[in-house]
Amino acid sequence: MAVSIAQRRATSAPLFILTFLTALIFHHSVADTATGSHTPEEPPHRRFEYKYSFKGPHLSQTDGSIPFWIHSGNAIPSADQVRITPSLKSQRGTVWTKNKVSFENWEAEVTFRVSGRGRMGADGLAVWFTTEQGLDGPVYGAADQWNGVGIFFDSFDNDGKKNNPAIMVVGNNGNLVFDHQNDGTTQALGTCLRDFRNKPYPVRAKITYYKKTMTVMINNGFTPDKEDYEFCTKIDNMNIPSEGFLGISAATGGLADDHDVLSFLLFRLSEPGQQPPPPESEIPKEEKDKYQEEFQNFQQELDKKKEEFQKEHPDVQGEPMEDLYETVNDREIRQVFEGQNRIHLEIKQLHRQLAMILDEQRRYVSVITDEVSKKGTNAESGQLDSASQQQLGSVVASQQEILKNLNDLRNSFYESLKQIGSAQPQQGNAVGLGSYETIQHFNDIKEHLHMVKRDVEHMVQRNAQNPAEKAMKCPEVPPMPACLSTVHFAVFIVVQSVLFFCYIMYKSQQEAAAKKFF
Repeated sequence: MAVSIAQRRATSAPLFILTFLTALIFHHSVADTATGSHTPEEPPHRRFEYKYSFKGPHLSQTDGSIPFWIHSGNAIPSADQVRITPSLKSQRGTVWTKNKVSFENWEAEVTFRVSGRGRMGADGLAVWFTTEQGLDGPVYGAADQWNGVGIFFDSFDNDGKKNNPAIMVVGNNGNLVFDHQNDGTTQALGTCLRDFRNKPYPVRAKITYYKKTMTVMINNGFTPDKEDYEFCTKIDNMNIPSEGFLGISAATGGLADDHDVLSFLLFRLSEPGQQPPPPESEIPKEEKDKYQEEFQNFQQELDKKKEEFQKEHPDVQGEPMEDLYETVNDREIRQVFEGQNRIHLEIKQLHRQLAMILDEQRRYVSVITDEVSKKGTNAESGQLDSASQQQLGSVVASQQEILKNLNDLRNSFYESLKQIGSAQPQQGNAVGLGSYETIQHFNDIKEHLHMVKRDVEHMVQRNAQNPAEKAMKCPEVPPMPACLSTVHFAVFIVVQSVLFFCYIMYKSQQEAAAKKFF
């Protein structure tokens, strides 16, 4: 019996181990599948495309044009922004890229500002991706029946449903007419309500088209943080033309706003692991050879001019060109002198303030001295006791000590001004010593001022308790009579009424006389 039990245990042991290993492998495979399903998707690779972008400074050229862009209508380019439409009635303006966007996935970041004096604005601003350039038209200043997509920032409520300002994404195949009466809500693929007018900071919109999905993110303009975006709308399975022009347009109607675009940045998106080719590979070989030949010709001409200049000016050969640039030591010395100049100005200002404090202290000392002399004459009559005299004497002594410290501080300031005015590097220790003495003087002044404050408060409390001092109160000021009586007021009203009536009669006569000439 014991042998059979042992044999049964020996045969069941490998089966148990095999079952445990199978369960462990299955558990690991399930865990890997679960973690793989929750792995976040890697973001796409972004590459900036300067030929489809603009931003300040130096946004426009001297002739008023924008590099790689064209503008039409009432658009006004400047160094820092493009004013698509000014705040005038019935204005239209557009800007469009000269070259077509030929890559499949892209992302546009638009920074704009819509501002106006009215509570309501009109009509709005639009960002386009179309097969043709809509240089002029009724849809926010661009052409209707476009083939592509438009992102509209509508600020006027045409349908009266109080659902504006709003942001809409409207697609078109070239056959649809925009529904102005309903603000395009019947044709919108996605929309969100956002107020983008009169914000403290420029509003930013990020429009992403990646894997046939368009996402619109918006920055509300309440913060300077450029990455503070919030979700607006998202359209899946959206097919747009493979090639098209990018553009921005705006229009005004009966109401008007300034529609300013500060920057338009375009990025090409590509899937992770599929990096786009470098920009050099996109240039045709003929153009690359042409540019290389032009560069070599320019380099040869430059070398010839250098040789001719060296032959004509042999004395100039070998002179270093480092004198045209600022060295590290020169920069440090310049910064030191600039710092000393700022310190000099601060000390001058403190000197002026100290002079004002000295004048105030002298005035206080003179007033207290006069009071002491008056109290001294009345001391024989018993109106002032010895304690009050001691307190007044301590106050006068404290004030005199403050004056002495202030004079010393003023002298130290004057010496510091002379030292800094000399602008000698060797006197840096003297300046530091002057600053230390200044701090010590300020501490002494604080202590004496606290002593004066305590003495004055003690004197006030003592005089309030002394009944003899209560009899020395100043007489009360009699109440002032009223500045305007009833009779004067009535006369004034009558005179004003007569003058107003005369002015009306005179104005009517002038208008009647002017009508005779028409």
